[in-house]
Amino acid sequence: ASTSCSIVQQPAANSTHKMLQSTVRLSIRGCRSPPTGQTALLLLPLRNYSSTNPKMAGSQFIVSRQGDTNTINPKPDHSWNKDTMSQNLRSMQYAVRGEVVIRADELAAEGRKIIYTNIGNPQAVGQKPITYYRQVLALCDLPAECGIANPQVSSAFPDDVVARAIEMRSAIGPAGTGAYTNSQGISKFRDDVAHFITARDGHVSYPSNIFLTNGASSAIDSVLTGLIGKNSDAIMIPIPQYPIYSAIISKLGARQVGYYLDEEKGWAITERELEGSRTAAVERDGLDIRALALINPGNPTGQVLSREDIEIICKFCAKHDIVLLADEVYQKNVYNETKEFVSAKKVAVETPGCENLQLISFHSTSKGFIGECGRRGGMMELHNIDPYVQTQLYKLASSGLCSGVAGQMMMSLMVRPPLPGEESYELFSKEENAIFESLKRRAVSLVQGLNAIDGMTCNPSDGAMYAFPRVELPPKALDDAAAHEKTPDTMYALSLLEETGICVVPASGFGQKEGRIGFRTTFLPPEDELNKAIVEFKRHHELFCEKYASTSRL
Repeated sequence: ASTSCSIVQQPAANSTHKMLQSTVRLSIRGCRSPPTGQTALLLLPLRNYSSTNPKMAGSQFIVSRQGDTNTINPKPDHSWNKDTMSQNLRSMQYAVRGEVVIRADELAAEGRKIIYTNIGNPQAVGQKPITYYRQVLALCDLPAECGIANPQVSSAFPDDVVARAIEMRSAIGPAGTGAYTNSQGISKFRDDVAHFITARDGHVSYPSNIFLTNGASSAIDSVLTGLIGKNSDAIMIPIPQYPIYSAIISKLGARQVGYYLDEEKGWAITERELEGSRTAAVERDGLDIRALALINPGNPTGQVLSREDIEIICKFCAKHDIVLLADEVYQKNVYNETKEFVSAKKVAVETPGCENLQLISFHSTSKGFIGECGRRGGMMELHNIDPYVQTQLYKLASSGLCSGVAGQMMMSLMVRPPLPGEESYELFSKEENAIFESLKRRAVSLVQGLNAIDGMTCNPSDGAMYAFPRVELPPKALDDAAAHEKTPDTMYALSLLEETGICVVPASGFGQKEGRIGFRTTFLPPEDELNKAIVEFKRHHELFCEKYASTSRL
């Protein structure tokens, strides 16, 4: 009765229905628990039950009695729910499309101008496609009578474009670009990739060891799927890392073992750090280290590893029978003239003690100066991999039928661009060089701008597409973040977004040393827009620090 009961809103104790957002307990006033022989009532929100039940129509709550067992057993809307789904998938996180980006999309839908610097997606922020690539792709896709066999084709396309399209259409076969291909990729395109690697490294590459994939991410997923067999298997990853690695490792139910890059030494790698991380994982935690991921040039850190750094990693992996996964998708993005990209394969082949190193290298058409992210072109090369394992990787590729034909074509075009003397070469070189020089200027201006902000420090971005500054925040900001159950850099990134419209990724999504706070930003927006963003970075940081200026802790 209303005169003898009060409504107290609180969680239902020991409820087996974990999807409840809230419950309301009816208890007898003045009693901590129902008297003997009586029960408490739970008023359960209707949204947790099937709205198709006619008995529930028009009702606001379902009433359930709670006896001595103190449990309830409502039927959820769906048998496949957050408790029955893959818990590995639930635990998987992918920061570059996480909370901050979701909020940015909401603001964009409301009409706010958002500068997306959260992901390396060049054409989404204004980079124009390279003409030669698009022309060849168009002629490969067009029906022959509208393209290569049309009498007017030479008036619309350069002769070398037409010749390349004819060659590629012949390699694809009469079914054209709309049909499935060999699961490992079109043979002629794999030949092109193998010739590119041979010329780059000075050591032979075999087309049979090349897989064409839906971007490098798909290749990494396939390899980790083949490597991981039990939950004590572990993959060593750099910290900071690109979160595709931690995401896939979580999805597969394995463990990640971080090896920290030295920020004070330009994100360098040390043998001591590698050995220490491995020893702790193996001897203390009982893990089985299956592979080590290397990202060069670095993402999110922007460093270009020296040959000596790569030798350290190759020798370490060879010594401990660890498969080396070399993520080299930014190999053309090197801006510091004193640095050069050296592939892990070249170092492995030329370094004594690495003769038996197991190595898989990854490349992509999404980065470089191409930026054709939506084409999903990627590849991996297997070096010194067990032939049986290779057949199983082929089986895995077969289960997906094949990678997209547009991506396969894009990969062939990337590794075999027009040559000097060909009709398209001059325009191609002009467009590619313009992109490179602009990226080079933006890399310098962004880092200089961030370092000019009091409380920010940022290492040079010698390669890739990113800056990864460290940010000092007032103690009260850290307290506020904790009170809102957010990492400090997530709170900072959300504040930056709301104030300026700039969307960055909290550094915690990539991993970092305890106590470090920061974010990752690309330098891909057009130069005038990036210069405005640099001013906004400074304005926001000053406002943010002023808001939390008091050092007293509440």
